[in-house]
Amino acid sequence: MEEEREENKTIGIDGRCLLDANYTGVNEYTVVLIKKILNDYPRQKIVIFLNSFKSKNIQKRLLWLRKYKNVRVKHYYFPNKFLNFALWFLNYPKIDKMLGGVDIFIAPNVSFLAISKNVKFILTIHDLSFERFKETFSYKRRFWHFIINPRKLCQRADEIWTVSNSTKWDLESLYKISPDKIKVKPIVKKVDLSVQGKNKRSKLKNIQKKYNLPEKFILYLGTIEPRKNIIKLVQAFEYLKENKKIDKKYKLVVAGQLGWNYDDIINYINQSNLKEDIFLTNFIDEKDKKYIYQLATVFVYPSLFEGFGIPVLEAMLNGTPVITSNNSSIPEVVGKAGMMIDPDRVVDLIDTMELMINDEKIREYYIKEGFKQSKKIIDNGRSIRLF
Repeated sequence: MEEEREENKTIGIDGRCLLDANYTGVNEYTVVLIKKILNDYPRQKIVIFLNSFKSKNIQKRLLWLRKYKNVRVKHYYFPNKFLNFALWFLNYPKIDKMLGGVDIFIAPNVSFLAISKNVKFILTIHDLSFERFKETFSYKRRFWHFIINPRKLCQRADEIWTVSNSTKWDLESLYKISPDKIKVKPIVKKVDLSVQGKNKRSKLKNIQKKYNLPEKFILYLGTIEPRKNIIKLVQAFEYLKENKKIDKKYKLVVAGQLGWNYDDIINYINQSNLKEDIFLTNFIDEKDKKYIYQLATVFVYPSLFEGFGIPVLEAMLNGTPVITSNNSSIPEVVGKAGMMIDPDRVVDLIDTMELMINDEKIREYYIKEGFKQSKKIIDNGRSIRLF
């Protein structure tokens, strides 16, 4: 009888971020979340909410949904500014009503929302970096968060999902959210991203040529913004090269799309005495990431704050030894499978990078531990319970 009641429920999901031009962590999380719900609840009716006044290649972007029989897409074409203003100022229209009525509405990230009171509302909070490190966000982005009012959204939500205990603790301390309302669900890709087979060498060479990558390099891959602490990574690299602590052939690859307040980072790199040894690579195609990781000698991610840290997990999955920060959620992801440093101390970065690059046995140890830790993280992120 209970199963019959569950089968009659309709699940609505906010899929607006699926239409973004480039995918980052939140977009990838949303895709994985939707796939897991579709697989775990094949008998439920699932409706995905989309809105865009102009969107190119929408059908191509959502082709992966075709294999699921229990999902339909409701795509509206309102100008986003108009719809967002109505949702914020008028608390109307109710998105659940726009979907034809749902029992549960899931928002994979904070956004402009208006949900009926009788609908169970589940909200994912990835991190509260915009509260902890306001100075690393542009004024425009801070104003956006002010208007969105994540605290109010959390208070309205019947259930909040986080991808780490660190974010759960921030919600409790900063927003005074009851711990009973928060569920930690590290939802990540259940895939092995490693490159295998006899074509591995030629494929890696092709990717190296495609992105104009050097033979030997240290890798950062993520959004280019102040919170990622990239300038200190560049400073550590400069010291190692200028003092001949590492092979002169080593370069630094800073890969990823431009984020908020990136000007200081780009200017610092352009003014560096070693700018010819620093490769700035724009947004990396998702399908190419695994090859980029495997080409690198070491992956360095000295972020000041993370809700999860997907690039760290991806690096471990691909057999790249990791150096990363000892703060926020990152220790949960890395465990003992990476070298962790204080991101405020350049000397820590210098020492660990020198050790990891020059000691092959240490690299082999962290590669082995990284494989084990990444599998453990993925196994822990499999279950979703909605009812």
